[in-house]
Amino acid sequence: MAALGGRAAVSLLLLRRGPPPGLGPGPRRYRYKEKWATMAPRIPPTRLALHHFDMNYSLQLKDLWPSVRASLLCEQKYGALINNFSPVDHVTQELELLNATDFVSEAPKKAQRLQRGAAAEEVGREEGRSGEGRTVMQAEMMTQAETSPPLRASISPNIKCYTFPRGDITRFRPARPDTLGLLNYYLMDAASLLPVLALNVQPDEFVLDLCAAPGGKTLALLQTGVCGHLAANDVSISRTKRLYQILHSYVPKEIREIVSVTSCDGRDWGQLEGGTFHKVLVDVPCTTDRHSVMEQENNIFHKRRTKERQMLPMLQLQLLMAGILATKPGGEVVYSTCSLSPLQNEYVIERAVEIAEIQFNISIHVEDLSHFRTLFQDTFSFFSDCRLGELVLPHLTANFGPMYFCKLRRM
Repeated sequence: MAALGGRAAVSLLLLRRGPPPGLGPGPRRYRYKEKWATMAPRIPPTRLALHHFDMNYSLQLKDLWPSVRASLLCEQKYGALINNFSPVDHVTQELELLNATDFVSEAPKKAQRLQRGAAAEEVGREEGRSGEGRTVMQAEMMTQAETSPPLRASISPNIKCYTFPRGDITRFRPARPDTLGLLNYYLMDAASLLPVLALNVQPDEFVLDLCAAPGGKTLALLQTGVCGHLAANDVSISRTKRLYQILHSYVPKEIREIVSVTSCDGRDWGQLEGGTFHKVLVDVPCTTDRHSVMEQENNIFHKRRTKERQMLPMLQLQLLMAGILATKPGGEVVYSTCSLSPLQNEYVIERAVEIAEIQFNISIHVEDLSHFRTLFQDTFSFFSDCRLGELVLPHLTANFGPMYFCKLRRM
């Protein structure tokens, strides 16, 4: 350094030690922004989901929202779908001893009693008739009550699903295999059966389950025992593996032969096999409201999935349109979600009906499912202000759902 001039020596010293205090440019703050960002607290997706629901569902459900909110944050209730391919007598006896009942078979009986009671009250109001005339009228009204639409609606007698009474939070034990290795029942949200019951599969019909995995509704469709052929599809290969596991755990080989499992993009089914199926179930991907407020893993409210979440209604519409196009004229489609959102429910239905008419010249009739409220009011809590279809609300005494379902007929 002695060989260098005075100014050069000072410059070299500054390079090594940096400028003395008060000299040189100020701190370059942008260098630390990345570090500050990693240290900033992250809002978990469950909290983001709950905030989103508070903002939107409080406007939709009004006074019902606090109760529904509390239910979403509590343990979900399950039903036990009986596996008809396994010996069931001892299983049903065990469940009945635990005070569980088959809500599917009990519903028509309760509805019939209600209607008979209503008919009897109507008869009692009639005045000024002879005794014989009143007797004839009473018989007519009773017959009318027995054959009214809620009771004419076909509910598959083969589907059996046991639930505990309202307010009973008893858990079902894990299913056990029979001598052939088939499990005796499948635990699922009992409200998930309602879209299958609404589909009302008839003997030898060709059925498409467009978004089938993980497989609960596919299994329920097979429990009807009447499917001529069942196409079970899911775009996710990993979820399709789960579907295969369900089929192998519950369904014997000879029954599995009527099932074809595929991993196609469901939006393409209208082009692949248009006008092929009598019945189509379109259980679309959705915000899965209960999962969104309870589970961090695979949560659609994670910030990296924001765009995916925003595009859900478009995806749902495309899948529903594919389901409509895959249906034969006169066939039926049931659309379902496990979300409370009207944007994912009624609005998708309305848009699909409009597009079918304008772009494809297909007339779609939205079926009335209000009789499901009469049939299953003892098991589920229904939202009375649903404009199209039916919506099961979570409730602390009957914590099933949410489950939205709507039935469309291709005219």
